[in-house]
Amino acid sequence: MNPIFDFFLGPYGDRELSLIILEATAFFFGIASVVYAKREDILVYPTGLVATVITTYIFLVDRLYGDMMMNFYYSIMSIYGWWNWARRRDDRRLVVNISRTNSKEKWTGFGFFLLTMLVTYGVYRMFGAEIEPTNYVDIFTSGIFFTAMWYMANKKLENWTLWILGDLITVPLYAYRGWGMFSLQYLIFTVLAIQGYLAWKKNLGKSPQTS
Repeated sequence: MNPIFDFFLGPYGDRELSLIILEATAFFFGIASVVYAKREDILVYPTGLVATVITTYIFLVDRLYGDMMMNFYYSIMSIYGWWNWARRRDDRRLVVNISRTNSKEKWTGFGFFLLTMLVTYGVYRMFGAEIEPTNYVDIFTSGIFFTAMWYMANKKLENWTLWILGDLITVPLYAYRGWGMFSLQYLIFTVLAIQGYLAWKKNLGKSPQTS
């Protein structure tokens, strides 16, 4: 078989069909979610929620607790972001405007980054899992991604910078583990995140519109 097909399909040879279907579903909804995020479409959250809930379960089955916690965080932040983007007052939608982070928000994001890493490390210990070098990468990217998710929920331009950084780390990590479909997904995420940064930067500072 072609080496490329071996890389992407080989690891699934002994995998349960139900998990393969779930992973493919998460792949589809994950890509859709980032596309909607780039467009500032609130559908980023329901589509993302489907992807993260499924992925949380998959990583729980595979005992990848750092990745599991990361996607669990995504799910929580998706609910918050969905609410924040859809808030209404006096029957008028309050559209969160794209902006840059101020000093307070930068420090808050850094706090989320540290707290997320500590919690993820604690989850590994709680489950009694051996922490290998790649798991420390999980812990680090968990902090990056959770902070990015919080910034996205508040439409901060810097969310895309963090997504790009985290995605670039995750692509080779998942490839190393043999997760061909997820590695490809994060490669696509990287491209979309760059496009999202450019699109949001173009709209930076524009007045929100009500509906």
